[in-house]
Amino acid sequence: ALANCAAQMGGLVEAQFGNAIEAIAKRDTNQAEIAISTDKRVDELQQSVEEQALKVLALRQPMAVDLRTTLAAIRIASELERIGDYAKNIGKRALVLNREPPIRLTQSLARMGRQALTQLKTVLDAYSDRDAEAARNVWYQDEEIDELYNSLFRELLTYMMEDPRTIGMCTHLLFVAKNIERAGDHATNI
Repeated sequence: ALANCAAQMGGLVEAQFGNAIEAIAKRDTNQAEIAISTDKRVDELQQSVEEQALKVLALRQPMAVDLRTTLAAIRIASELERIGDYAKNIGKRALVLNREPPIRLTQSLARMGRQALTQLKTVLDAYSDRDAEAARNVWYQDEEIDELYNSLFRELLTYMMEDPRTIGMCTHLLFVAKNIERAGDHATNI
């Protein structure tokens, strides 16, 4: 039941993060709103995972593999909850960005977001399949997202220096990029 709840939470966060990225990529306000509203359910699932895990710890006093599995579920639920928060934040910024004229950098951002989403999907599959090698590969791929973030950061700074009128919009894009980069870090933690 505990693993099922963590897996359900993983699927929900994956969809939420996907909605947030598509909200940016396609300027889709509806997907932004879905990403924002999903966060409450994600928080409830995290609470449920923690409560179930505490019951297992208190009532069954698990040892060895069972103990590791229980503690892993708690940690993973916590990491997923943070990714859900980032998805909500990206959704909120998408609502603001969608009211402004489009900017070509959103495609770099979308590419970075899709890379983070792929990492999340891969690591969740690795968790449910108990595939340590696949999980390790996600860990090694995190540098790609960091490089994309650094490149985008430089690009946005250049953009703002060339045209100060873009500072407001570029600031939102910088925050979105940072949220994506942090979500990638949390996928790596999983």
